[in-house]
Amino acid sequence: MAQLNVLVVGASVAGPMAAYWFAKTGANVTVIERFPALRKGGQAIDIRTTGVTVMRKIPGMEESVRANRPPIDGLSFVGDDGRPFATMMPTGDPNAQSLVSEYEIYRGDLAEVLYNLTKDNERVKYVFGEQVASMEQRNDDEPVAVEFAKGHPASTYDLVVACDGSTSRTRAVGLGCGVRDHIHSLNSWAAYFSIKQKFMSGSKIGQAWSAVGGRWMAIGDDPAGGSKIIMMGIKPRSSGQDATLPFREAAKQGTDALKEYIARNWRGAGWKVDEVLEGMVESEDFYASELVQVKVPKIYKGRFVLVGDAGYAAGPTGSGTSLAMAGAYVLAGEIGRHKGDLAAGLQAYEERMEPIIKDMQKIPPGVPWLLGPQTAWGIWLRNIFFMIIAWGMSLGGYLSWVGGLWSSSFGGDTYGLPDYEWEA
Repeated sequence: MAQLNVLVVGASVAGPMAAYWFAKTGANVTVIERFPALRKGGQAIDIRTTGVTVMRKIPGMEESVRANRPPIDGLSFVGDDGRPFATMMPTGDPNAQSLVSEYEIYRGDLAEVLYNLTKDNERVKYVFGEQVASMEQRNDDEPVAVEFAKGHPASTYDLVVACDGSTSRTRAVGLGCGVRDHIHSLNSWAAYFSIKQKFMSGSKIGQAWSAVGGRWMAIGDDPAGGSKIIMMGIKPRSSGQDATLPFREAAKQGTDALKEYIARNWRGAGWKVDEVLEGMVESEDFYASELVQVKVPKIYKGRFVLVGDAGYAAGPTGSGTSLAMAGAYVLAGEIGRHKGDLAAGLQAYEERMEPIIKDMQKIPPGVPWLLGPQTAWGIWLRNIFFMIIAWGMSLGGYLSWVGGLWSSSFGGDTYGLPDYEWEA
C-alpha cells in the first residue's frame, strides 16, 4: 500500500486516537490543534462498551486510564439539607457498568494519555495553535489541498480527518455548510470548573443536587486542592423553544459573560450554590458548552471524513467518548484493510459505523430529565426512582431491569468490532 499522508484536525480524544491507528497502517499523520497546547481538565468522561474494546487493543492504555482515574468512588444524590438519599457505586464489571463508570477519567487526562501514546511516533507530528483555513477537492480521486490559518505551510493530503468536536469548523469547510448545520440541540448546557473552596473533606463520594427549573449540580474532591464542579441547565426537548439561545449569546461574549449568565440564573437556588458561584468567578479552568447531537447525511465526502463528535456527537447518552474511539479505530482499520483504496475504505467505515452510531445516539428513557426535573414534584418523583435504583444496586439486581433500558451506554460491547491487521 502506498504511504498515505493524513491530516487530522483536533487533538482531544478522537484526533490522537485516529493518529495512533493510522500510524499503525504505515501512514504519515499530521495532527493540528487550534489551541496552543493540550487542554487540561474538562469534564469527567466514561469509557464504555466499544471504548473498552478499543482501549484493550492498545498496550498500556488501560493501565494509564486507571492511573488517571479521578478520586471518586461513587456519587450520592443529596437533598436541600445535604443529606444523601441515594448512592451509586461502580459495579466492578466493565461489561455491566452503572452510572459511575469503571473507567472514568477527565477529558484532558485522556487526551494526554493518547498524546503520550503517539507523540514519539516518527509517523505522527503535532502542530498546535493552527487550524484549517480552506480545503479544495477537485474530484474524489485526488488529494485535498489545504491552506492553514496561522502560517503552517499549505500542503496536499490523501485524507483529511475532522476530529474537532460537535461545533467543528472543519466540518463546515469540508462539507460546505454552516457550523450549526447538522447540530440537533438538546435544550441543555453544562459547565465544568474547579474552585478553591473545599467541600468534600477528602471524601471520595461525589455529591449531586437538583433545583427546580432543570438545574443540576455535582461536587467532587479535587486532588490538587479545592473542588471540581459540574453545573447543568436542562430544559425539555419537547418545549418547542430554543432554550439554549441565551447561553449561546453569552458564550459569544466570552467566559466572563458565561459566568455572569450562570450566576444570574442560579443565585439563591439553595444548597451550596452561592458558595460555588463565588468560587466560579475566580476559576481559571472554566469551560462550558451546549449539549447537542450531530447527525449528518454522510460521514465522508470525497477524501474528507468525520470522526467522533464532529460527525456523530452522541449527546447525553454517556457514549460519546467510546463512539469516538470506535470510529477512529474502524476508520484506520478499514482504510488499511482496503490497501489504500480510499473510496472503498471510507464506504466500509460508514457502513460499519452506521448501526453503532444509530444505537449509541438513542437517548435513554428519562435522559436528561432524570438529572434536571423542572418542578418540585418532578424532583421528588425522580428522587424516589433513584432510591429504588440504589436499593437494587445494593442487592446486585440493578442492571437486570434498569440497565436493559440503557444497554447502549451501560452494557457490554455487542457490536463485534473486527480485528484488523496492522503494518506497524
